[in-house]
Amino acid sequence: MRMNVTAQPGEVDLPPLSARSVVLSLLLGTHPPEMAAKDLVRGVEPFGVGGSTVRAALSRMVAAGDLRRTDGVYRLSDRLLERQRRQDDAVHPDTRAWDGMWEMAVITATGRGPAERAELRGRLSALRLAELREGVWLRPANLGRPWPADLGDVLQHFTARPERPAPGLAAGLWPLDAWAGTARVLLAHVESTRRPADRFTALAAVVRHLLADPVLPAGLLPADWPGPALRTAYGHHQRELVATVSGAGAQAGRTGGAHR
Repeated sequence: MRMNVTAQPGEVDLPPLSARSVVLSLLLGTHPPEMAAKDLVRGVEPFGVGGSTVRAALSRMVAAGDLRRTDGVYRLSDRLLERQRRQDDAVHPDTRAWDGMWEMAVITATGRGPAERAELRGRLSALRLAELREGVWLRPANLGRPWPADLGDVLQHFTARPERPAPGLAAGLWPLDAWAGTARVLLAHVESTRRPADRFTALAAVVRHLLADPVLPAGLLPADWPGPALRTAYGHHQRELVATVSGAGAQAGRTGGAHR
């Protein structure tokens, strides 16, 4: 049986900030995901990224198709709008009461190349399914998210009730203790940081970790599962960071008119 997350307990991935990562994180956390260039430049100053660096990053991101620019306003591309949707779902998953049934997806298409197989695995993982064996994916049917219609071309999707006890099945599909260990380390790190740049980096790691949360029914989780606490902390500190960015932009707007 395959385990579907490889992180070790307590492992935290905190890559250094770049201008691109700051801009993307700001827009991914903004609704609607658009900001004027001047607000982006002024807003990232608390995170130690200079204006010329941000402007160069914005130009590269437009050229790469990450952003769209209209009348000095930058917006996420359609591809990144889908990423924002996944991020929003990670922070606020749509769950429903669980009746003991499981979703099951059985891959029926053959003759696909490595890239196609990897893409399908990525899509099924993003749907929070785990691979029981090659070509057989499942999870508890406790999510309210829609099922992509186009996947019907490559697999059969249905619900079933496994004979194996659900807690043991879930523990074999996901390394829950490892996920919880990393979540607790991230939670402690977020709460202990004071500099905006450090907290910004920590919150980006929190979002990445929440994307790997299987969002299981409570009865299938270990005691003291830290998922809800991590989501609450993220929401609180994300609002603080947005206020920091907005405040920086507003202050610059009041004092910087003569420096255009």
